Amino acid sequence: MSQSNTIASLVILISSAISFAFASDPDTLQDFCVALPSSSKTGVKVNGFACKESSNVTESDFFFNGLAKAATINNTVGSVVTAANVEKIPGLNTLGVSLSRIDYKPGGLNPPHTHPRATEVVFVLEGELEVGFVTTSNKLISKTIKEGEVFVFPKGLIHFQKNNNGDKPAAVVSAFNSQLPGTLSIAAALFGATPAVPDDVLALAFQIDAQDVSNIKTNLSSKK
Repeated sequence: MSQSNTIASLVILISSAISFAFASDPDTLQDFCVALPSSSKTGVKVNGFACKESSNVTESDFFFNGLAKAATINNTVGSVVTAANVEKIPGLNTLGVSLSRIDYKPGGLNPPHTHPRATEVVFVLEGELEVGFVTTSNKLISKTIKEGEVFVFPKGLIHFQKNNNGDKPAAVVSAFNSQLPGTLSIAAALFGATPAVPDDVLALAFQIDAQDVSNIKTNLSSKK
């Protein structure tokens, strides 16, 4: 084999190894790393929280019963999310998974939002929902799903769920490939940011006038 062919083969081999190495999260180097509660207050973390001393770890660090019952819904959009992430289950730290339960009133909506750090999979516990996400080419991918069915929202894409039933509640369980997927609600982020996004930016972006921007901000603020 010539020297040029050898070098080319080595480049391909190294590139393949690098691609494989970054295809998934790295393996953990210990059985677990239960999040140390105090570390969340320091603001210093490296892709997770500091580990609790293993001698102080108990079964409660891996347990949460908050998804067992439907949550009370007291907002105008008609839905509420109950998270089961590392903030609720310290034992999830560094494991790269979490869950949520979402409950919907009849006609309730989980407004358009994104999860910047995770793909989401929803499993319908009860009811029927219209769900969808928007691709980067502005194509809407949507479907009506019912009890026992599953739908996937790709990482980072804007998506929503709406209870189609006018007289019955609905509920789903969501799974994420992140211990803390994060949620960015589009309307709240743009019209309720602190410091505020300039009104002229919002007016031009949405092709509305300054009074409309002010009305939207007032409505969102009053419904927090």
